[in-house]
Amino acid sequence: MFGDNLHDPAFQGESSRGSTDKSHRRGRTMSRLSSFDNRSSSFPPPTNPPSTYITASPRLARRFSRYLLVFVAAITVISYWHPIPSFNTPQGCGFPLGYLPESRSAELRDTLAGYKHRGKACNVSSLDLHVPFGHVCVDKNSMLTAMSTGGRIGKDAPYVPRGCDMQWFDTWDVCRILSKYSQVILVGDSMLRHVIGALNILVREDLGYGGVTDWNFNEQEKRKCFCNNQFDVRDCSVQGIFSTADVIEHDPLSFICPKVIPEWATELRIEQIVRYPIPEDERRRLEKAIDPNPSQQKAFILGHGLWNNLEVDQAVNWLDTVLDTIDSKTGARTRLRGRSPRKNLPILLMTPNAAGDKKPDEWIVSQGNKALVQFEHAMAVQAAKRRVDHLGTWNMSIQATMYDGVHMDMRGNLLKAMMVLNWLNLLEA
Repeated sequence: MFGDNLHDPAFQGESSRGSTDKSHRRGRTMSRLSSFDNRSSSFPPPTNPPSTYITASPRLARRFSRYLLVFVAAITVISYWHPIPSFNTPQGCGFPLGYLPESRSAELRDTLAGYKHRGKACNVSSLDLHVPFGHVCVDKNSMLTAMSTGGRIGKDAPYVPRGCDMQWFDTWDVCRILSKYSQVILVGDSMLRHVIGALNILVREDLGYGGVTDWNFNEQEKRKCFCNNQFDVRDCSVQGIFSTADVIEHDPLSFICPKVIPEWATELRIEQIVRYPIPEDERRRLEKAIDPNPSQQKAFILGHGLWNNLEVDQAVNWLDTVLDTIDSKTGARTRLRGRSPRKNLPILLMTPNAAGDKKPDEWIVSQGNKALVQFEHAMAVQAAKRRVDHLGTWNMSIQATMYDGVHMDMRGNLLKAMMVLNWLNLLEA
């Protein structure tokens, strides 16, 4: 037995000699403690004798302390000159979005804080809609892919593009981006009408009435159409601003862009064409709205789908008719094919957002989320064939509030508007 060997004199002698030889070889003093020789140790004997204790050399302890001190000092110096990346957990998010480069730290602010009518009755923060993370997408195609395929962590949480990030621009940048174009024309249905409403909120810095023609509202309409109700109440949303010319005519002082960029002269407008076949008077109205001057840069945002019950063939015919109208008026090509070195006109197709829980039951099959996803994928293919850019909005809306099961509220439409601005910002001049 192992315990019996400890009491054997021969075992003790052999063990003692081995210990002495090792201590001489290592150049340090070691003490063997035994329950039979209490005088060999400065420690009291252990309660259970079958163990051997070795005291640490003071020289070894001092050397270890020096090494530890040098190591801590090195880590401190390295951390000072090269800060270790940290996770930024924005207030209200509840999850780390990832490393934020120092160059983007200024974006961690609420750009809507100084807007008119911001307060308890209209408390909307840009950080509730999107929080910066990581690096910004470097080109148009990666930006569109990231914005189309991102998601949210929880209901109405800030939207997170996938792979790389979008930017949330302040008013000066919004005006700067739009100023590159003589016209930014939206063509489509009520979802596009809400996008231009959100763009007008940004260029007027007005959360309360920025998207509607509040200059002709009576007191009842002002109470009824305030803040989110600009979008949520149908009687209010149809009173949206269809053209910046209307603002300049009726309420020019509410327009921020000419104040920050004196030479600013962009026409931001929408032409509502909701179904195919397109009525001839609507097609002519679009044609009339387009400035024919080829030297003036223009951009077009198109949206269609629900009025033709998400039928891809009908939507493609609608798209081709609109593109033909733009072609005929501008003299520019909107659908260059193959490897032509010429550039297409900037055209973005936005497909409809997701359906909410208030979607009427009679539309659940033909316009429910399965049909919407399939339509988005099919139209992305058709847009690519025509070399037209595509932005999907199903992912950004599936965990967001749809007040009627179809349309997003002001928060969702501000996010859509900012996505459009990110696309415009990355277009080549």
